[in-house]
Amino acid sequence: MNAMHHPPLTIIGGGLAGSEAAWQAAIRGVDVALYEMRPRATTPAHKTDLLAELVCSNSLGSNLPDRAPGLLKEELRRLGSLVMCAADANVVPAGGALAVGREAFSRAITEAVERHPRITLVREEVTRLPTEDMVIVATGPLTSDALAEEVVALAGEERLSFYDAMAPIVALESIDQTKTFRASRYDRGEADYINCPMTREEYDRFIEALLTAETVPLRDFEREDARFFEACLPVEVLARRGHNALAFGPLKPVGLRDPRTGHRPYAVVQLRQDNLAGTLYNLVGFQTNLRWPEQKRVFGMIPGLENAEWVRYGQMHRNTFINAPALIEPTMRWRTRPGLYFAGQIVGTEGYVGSTASGLLAGVNAARALRGLGEVVFPPTTMLGALAHYVSTPQGGQFQPMKPNMGLLPSLEASHRKKRERNAAYAERSLADLQAFIAAEALLDDVVEDQT
Repeated sequence: MNAMHHPPLTIIGGGLAGSEAAWQAAIRGVDVALYEMRPRATTPAHKTDLLAELVCSNSLGSNLPDRAPGLLKEELRRLGSLVMCAADANVVPAGGALAVGREAFSRAITEAVERHPRITLVREEVTRLPTEDMVIVATGPLTSDALAEEVVALAGEERLSFYDAMAPIVALESIDQTKTFRASRYDRGEADYINCPMTREEYDRFIEALLTAETVPLRDFEREDARFFEACLPVEVLARRGHNALAFGPLKPVGLRDPRTGHRPYAVVQLRQDNLAGTLYNLVGFQTNLRWPEQKRVFGMIPGLENAEWVRYGQMHRNTFINAPALIEPTMRWRTRPGLYFAGQIVGTEGYVGSTASGLLAGVNAARALRGLGEVVFPPTTMLGALAHYVSTPQGGQFQPMKPNMGLLPSLEASHRKKRERNAAYAERSLADLQAFIAAEALLDDVVEDQT
């Protein structure tokens, strides 16, 4: 690290968590040095030097308030999240989900960070943990080997890792739209998805080709300690779980009816807009580790994609996370070292929004600690508090990263038979408790320089 940059707070990693943490600290009057190694050093998944680059899907998940991801988004909005501000300003159509134009979204966050007078963006790789500073480690699931070994030494145990994958992207003009139809499930949104319907025979042929396709060999992939993240399984791995696993998974046709036939297809591959211009579409749920020629061959069997232009092929990469419940507090502070915080997917808050949430929490608490204020632990009835509780509390068994879900929240006092009513009650309680918590802790009163 360059000795010229030595403000009170050092943040390592300019992804979603690190950028959010830097913003939250800066608007509370704390000077921040935000270290991002790109473009000097890069990862197998990143393609640009922008902060908060989205490397997998461009969707931040459901935007509906009665769904866990939607609830967490609303909590973040009420807490002044930079990431949510940028997301809401760069929306692309995605039905009930919040999807963004990748580059526009990341550029908005980069520009906001660069122009804030209290944030110094340092384009250097950090290979050692600073010992004298207030530090937030938000290096993400692709933490460089040198720094990862520092974390391992600090933790006194081996790191955990799992494999994640990216879905391919095609050019809109190359899709044969005579074989597809536009619609959102249950008519939510303005027909935001391009749907590629399959008959039973087409689905059977596709599955047979997928199961026999050649994958990229991964070093260490078959080791005993290699782990898969269940929420982002490669499509070929999911297909091996049963012939109809995809028909009940990412290719499920529920809520869709082909207007040309008037019937629900046997299976449907959905394509979601990937950029603001609407010229690129990604294959929803098609994370994969197939070799690139095999992706073109097998995915070219999908109706409408026979002559598709593949702008980006899918690929797989290793993600790293720590055994957080044994190591961090619900404030995101390291249990045995005051002044050291961890945030993002490295602590197991999985997904874009979960990563952002832990970054916000770490940034708020580091700033409060530097200003002599008490750290805050969010109520477990809020989705943010529930996630923080999950990653900081031993649950028994092997720790696995977790996306926001209603199952993390404490049970409701009143029973609700219908899931939608139950979820709505969870959301109502969460937002009410959040507002009360914000008021009780004067949580937004210490924001002195919000420049959004």
